[in-house]
Amino acid sequence: MYQGQSIRVSMLDGGIAELCFDRKEDAINKFDARTVQELKEAGDALAKASGVKGLIVTSAKDVFIVGADITEFGANFQKSEEEIAAWAFEANKVFNAIEDLPFPSCTAINGFALGGGFEMALSTDYRVMASAAQVGFPEVKLGIIPGFGGTVRFPRLVGADNAIEWIAGGEQNKSEAALKIHAVDAVVPVEKVRDAAIRLVQQAAAGKYDWQARRAQKKGPLKLDAVEGMMVFGTAIPFIQGKAGKHYPAPVEAVKSIQKAAGKSRDDALKIEGQSFAKVAKTTVADSLIGIFLNDQFLKKKAKGYVKAGRKVEHAAVLGAGIMGGGIAYQSAVKGTPIIMKDIADKALDLGMSEANKLLSKQVERKKLTPEKAGKVLSMIRPTLNYGDFKTVDVVVEAVVENPKVKKSVLAEVESLVKPGTVIASNTSSISIDELATALKAPENFLGMHFFNPVHRMPLVEVIYGQKTSKEAIATIAAYAAAMGKTPIVVKNCPGFLVNRILFPYFGGWSMALRDGADYQQIDKVMETFGWPMGPAYLQDVVGIDTSHHVGDVLAEGYPDRMSNKEFKSALDVMYEHQRYGQKNGIGFYKYQEDKKGKPVKTVDPQTAELIASVQPRGRRDFTDEEIIDRLMIPMVIETVRCLDEGIVETPAEADMGLVYGIGFPPFRGGALKYADTIGMKTVLDKCAKYAALGKLYEPTASMKKMAAEGRLYFPK
Repeated sequence: MYQGQSIRVSMLDGGIAELCFDRKEDAINKFDARTVQELKEAGDALAKASGVKGLIVTSAKDVFIVGADITEFGANFQKSEEEIAAWAFEANKVFNAIEDLPFPSCTAINGFALGGGFEMALSTDYRVMASAAQVGFPEVKLGIIPGFGGTVRFPRLVGADNAIEWIAGGEQNKSEAALKIHAVDAVVPVEKVRDAAIRLVQQAAAGKYDWQARRAQKKGPLKLDAVEGMMVFGTAIPFIQGKAGKHYPAPVEAVKSIQKAAGKSRDDALKIEGQSFAKVAKTTVADSLIGIFLNDQFLKKKAKGYVKAGRKVEHAAVLGAGIMGGGIAYQSAVKGTPIIMKDIADKALDLGMSEANKLLSKQVERKKLTPEKAGKVLSMIRPTLNYGDFKTVDVVVEAVVENPKVKKSVLAEVESLVKPGTVIASNTSSISIDELATALKAPENFLGMHFFNPVHRMPLVEVIYGQKTSKEAIATIAAYAAAMGKTPIVVKNCPGFLVNRILFPYFGGWSMALRDGADYQQIDKVMETFGWPMGPAYLQDVVGIDTSHHVGDVLAEGYPDRMSNKEFKSALDVMYEHQRYGQKNGIGFYKYQEDKKGKPVKTVDPQTAELIASVQPRGRRDFTDEEIIDRLMIPMVIETVRCLDEGIVETPAEADMGLVYGIGFPPFRGGALKYADTIGMKTVLDKCAKYAALGKLYEPTASMKKMAAEGRLYFPK
């Protein structure tokens, strides 16, 4: 009946038509402009066909439809708000045409049906879902809202409360949850989903089910009286505003769209959705979050390349137990790679196993793992005091104390005990990979593998190659990181590597602001309002004042022109001298006491202001919020550019994602380079000029000046 590149329509026995999504030369189905156009043509063919008694919508892929092709639709967001709203309304006419066909219809959801894929399913009268499939609206995580009728059809189908929870939450939902709220009509094993859809349509066509009443329900106003509406939306909007925060407008806009359209018929309601969709699509938040999504896809593609180029890691080892070693062992085992955990003391091994066991117990509590599975994972970690089975491992991760002499000794020892070609990686945050490599006979098999703390939660792993590291070793460790569920970013060896090298100029700007009279609490509040998970003083306490002081020394030696810590005595120096190391000993810039759950809670310590005052030669003065932001963020932007210029990292995407995944750079701002794009490079240069007297930390690079002159962006639209 119809054949396109992504869709075909054929007739089955008994007058049932099948509209099948089967995107040629692709492993998944997604909505791009071509697919939407083909859906229009398929709808036209079905409307004109005679003898059709019902329709099933299926997928020939393992997934149903994963959503819209964001690379293509994201480009549409460069249009005006009015043009985007008009585009959304026109696209919705295609889904309306499917919904308005003169016979019953049912979607067979065999796998993931997300965003536009789930909205496609909502345009049919019924839905049958495979038990292992998942459905949902992830749009708010991209800073947008559903645009193919999700805010219209879904609330009319499942009720406003359920729709608000699903759409504003942006989560993927399992079949039991979908059936519970009547988002789907039946759940069956995946091999039976197509047959079940056919049967349901046949029964509807035979009059067993009132499919026209179901359709009328989706096309009419939302069934809420004025009082119910006031209660639902009056409660939901402030709750979601509080949960999402002021930097993420999409969840609240989605609810407001549902509210505004509640009393309207389908077509009028879709116009309101289109306007709301266009409003959030034009925000810098959507621009940044879509950018992060695309960057993440780019990193995943790179990781697949490393898997192909590297050697398969079937058995690993970690040297050094404790919290870090236990975290690495847990992460390896929980993702399926058995690991030996070696230390020189039983006490350390007990701590490492305790850490792994604690993390597994939490997974069991949250019902992410069964006790049996948790036990199996724990058995994949083998604690040992000797090197007995190290001949069998493919990779060794060294995670001993951050001391070059100790690390060199351990690395040389383990190299002599593993099979030839075993890749050895050091989990170091600051020690030069080339320096450590001097202890090894085969430096081509050695590199850095920098995990961030806590290992189980932080998604980034920096894979740091030295001058002699082989490409195979890089690929093997990057592939192992990906197998552990982490995002590997490959960087060239330099003081601080990528993330710490960029973070410390931010701290440098903060230290100078404190020296010049700023209030540490005001800075923390301003930077948290800017979007950071915590302000710089609080972050120093969490990292550890002693740790930060040590890394600062390494970077000062590496980049004395702009990161020297000898020009003035800083607030960090004072805290270090007074042995105020932060959370680890209960006092740093703030004081810490544990709550009932054992989590450290910060309180203000009056002595902190006195200690900082001792390194404020000109006393206290007021700073504007803009001044605080600029003095901390501009050095970070410049250092990120330097890393890109020097080839420390290959692409702007990897530089920005390193910051987002490694130190919690505000996702809605996209990363340091995206932030520069957003405010404009000419503006960045103006700010550099304003603070030029503060020294090299605020000196822009030649490439920045060239970009501004040429009007180029790190992430072209």
